[in-house]
Amino acid sequence: MVNDHVSARQLLAQELRRLRLRTGLSGRELGRRASISQSKVSRIEAGTALPTVFEVEQWGRVLGAPVETVRSLAIITGNAHLEAHSWAAALSGGRHLQHVIGDWEAAASIVRTYQPSVVPGLVQTAEYARRVFSLFTPGYEDDALAAAVAGRVERQLALYEAGRKFEFLITEAALRWRPGPPHVLLAQLDRLLSISTLDNIDLGLIPLDGEALATYSHGFVIYEGEDESVATVEMIHGPLTLDSEDQVEIYRQRWALLREMAVHGDEARCLLDDLIGRLRRHAARDGGTA
Repeated sequence: MVNDHVSARQLLAQELRRLRLRTGLSGRELGRRASISQSKVSRIEAGTALPTVFEVEQWGRVLGAPVETVRSLAIITGNAHLEAHSWAAALSGGRHLQHVIGDWEAAASIVRTYQPSVVPGLVQTAEYARRVFSLFTPGYEDDALAAAVAGRVERQLALYEAGRKFEFLITEAALRWRPGPPHVLLAQLDRLLSISTLDNIDLGLIPLDGEALATYSHGFVIYEGEDESVATVEMIHGPLTLDSEDQVEIYRQRWALLREMAVHGDEARCLLDDLIGRLRRHAARDGGTA
């Protein structure tokens, strides 16, 4: 079970899937017997969800695995939870990170995204996204950068799917942050104005001069699905996935406080219009083009 070129998460996914296939049990039946939703069984085997040690032990017992095998799987699970994934590691597999995120979005009926420092990826223009990716450390090679931008733009098709709801909370500081010339940010703010009119999108903007009910902390996304919910947290070293109900509930509570701080609808569009006007005047004073 040792492979220096495979992360603990990937190794765990491979071994759990191999163990199930060896017994001939379907993912649905395994999930029923182990009290794990079928969708989570699929995501565990794909490596996009990380099971708890208890779930792995249940998995092994249901499939009649030897005690030594279950113990070994539990150790790998512990290593996977401790493993610090860098963005480079996230790109080292066969699928780009953007496609993994797309899987989470596809399984959710409601996606709630909070961003304190940058416009969320799901509503970024291609040029804004390219400049954001170019700031990552370690940096992207040209081909990887192009793939990252393409993957991000492809994900945005979900915004127009019937029956899907997307909620965004973005701080004013994130709207003012500029990863390039003024025209890049202007195009991005125009994009936000446009998507704010879609019926399935709730755009909340948190003004700098509003009364705080919570600290900004770090960005996070809550994927609310029919069977279960998942939260992802953006850290410097890479994304962390939280799928226990207790952990997700903590982020729901923070979301509720942040949402109270936000303006929505016409108020949000007025804030965007004000920021666009300021940026145009700033660009004109500096002799730039907007």
